[in-house]
Amino acid sequence: MSPIAPTSLTAAQQSAVAELLRVSPVADDLGRRFQAAGHELYLVGGSVRDALLGRLGDDLDFCTDARPQQVLDLLKGWAEATWTTGIEFGTVGAARRGLRLEITTYRAEAYDRQSRNPVVQYGDTLADDLVRRDFAVNAMAVGLPGHRFVDLHGGLEDLASRTLRTPGTPQDSFADDPLRMLRAARFASQLQFEVAPEVVAAMTEMADQITRITAERVRDELTKLICGADPVTGLRLLVDTGLATHVLPELPNMRMEIDEHAQHKDVYEHTLTVLRQAIDLETDGPDFVLRMAALLHDIGKPATREIQAGGGVSFHHHEVVGAKMTRRRMKALRYPKDVTEQVATLVFLHLRFHGYGRGEWTDSAVRRYVTDAGDLLPRLHRLVRSDCTTRNKRRAAALARSYDTLEERIARLQAEEDLARIRPDLDGNAIMELLGVPPGPIVGKAWKHLKEVRLDRGQLSREDAEAELFRWAAENGIDAARPEQR
Repeated sequence: MSPIAPTSLTAAQQSAVAELLRVSPVADDLGRRFQAAGHELYLVGGSVRDALLGRLGDDLDFCTDARPQQVLDLLKGWAEATWTTGIEFGTVGAARRGLRLEITTYRAEAYDRQSRNPVVQYGDTLADDLVRRDFAVNAMAVGLPGHRFVDLHGGLEDLASRTLRTPGTPQDSFADDPLRMLRAARFASQLQFEVAPEVVAAMTEMADQITRITAERVRDELTKLICGADPVTGLRLLVDTGLATHVLPELPNMRMEIDEHAQHKDVYEHTLTVLRQAIDLETDGPDFVLRMAALLHDIGKPATREIQAGGGVSFHHHEVVGAKMTRRRMKALRYPKDVTEQVATLVFLHLRFHGYGRGEWTDSAVRRYVTDAGDLLPRLHRLVRSDCTTRNKRRAAALARSYDTLEERIARLQAEEDLARIRPDLDGNAIMELLGVPPGPIVGKAWKHLKEVRLDRGQLSREDAEAELFRWAAENGIDAARPEQR
């Protein structure tokens, strides 16, 4: 092993490593414990990379020649907590002074190349461990407590040029673990690194190998990619290499051919522009639900495309079809039901505003818009505004003014009626008392009817609400005597 001498580091890099160890005295303290017991300990991988990039968090990764049980023994009386959820892969977790530490025994794994799961084989040297890592920028280490910097695969050079390469050949790396192809796209988004041409070529050649990976692992990488600093670059890489065909086929399917007789926007390019514009409207960090809705808002267009007699193109009800497709894809990727429903609701509602500019909306329509969006209303505002990608400045300004007007009407009605908490003018107890019925389906149907009336007509007086309830009961064959007749 030939570690890079400290003098070959730039001043900025030396400062970054020093800062890492200054803000993390826990690392040196832990290193001394391992050293005293005759073991090696290195800060490794993403922790070193992020320290050099000036973006280190509270999670630190270490590797060691000590076996897991030895690691646990060394942590006794030192760590504030330990956990062993990853011990079958050689990883022991610990907490100390607000930091989360993961300490993994050197590995020199063998893969069956049929699944992602490695056959865990412990290694005896740091070199064995580093060569198995996904990218050279993640294959650097800092020895503890001596602060020896180790870079056997040119990771520092790649970090300086912001390039992603694999320690060995990309074909061998991806054959061992196809998830690394998605990680390349994720790092292109998160770190804004360029993926080396030979890595892109291997991703393209081996894209179908991603089907060996579980949906949950694909989902996690895709989520990190979408929430990265530049998700458009990562998504383009997935599409261009063919990976998206296997993990998010709806995205490349939006690259619809445009002929001279049926002019319409390139839906794929439009979608990526909408995603960029939605990100520009975020106010509190990455918003996965908003970004995913922007990415999927037009996925129903290919299935609903119709070329009209006059040469135009229509996509009738693409928002309805798109919402169904969104649920299906996110379910396949094992996203939680609540997240899936939020994204699908935004896809379903994103087109509704476009009827507003013609001045057709009543207060009732505004109430329904707000009620149907619920807690998603702020995201819906951002999605709709992002969905304007016309180059016609006059049209873009008109759409913006129209939505400004809608938001003003919403604000006025919210001040008058508290739209976020719209309920029928009679609650369930009042309905049961007035109709003389027990809890059951009739109460629910009556409640739903009165809510619809509330949305259409605004707030009713008690007298008018009771009259409407009795009218509905009579129409539905429910024998209810008015109070004065009892």
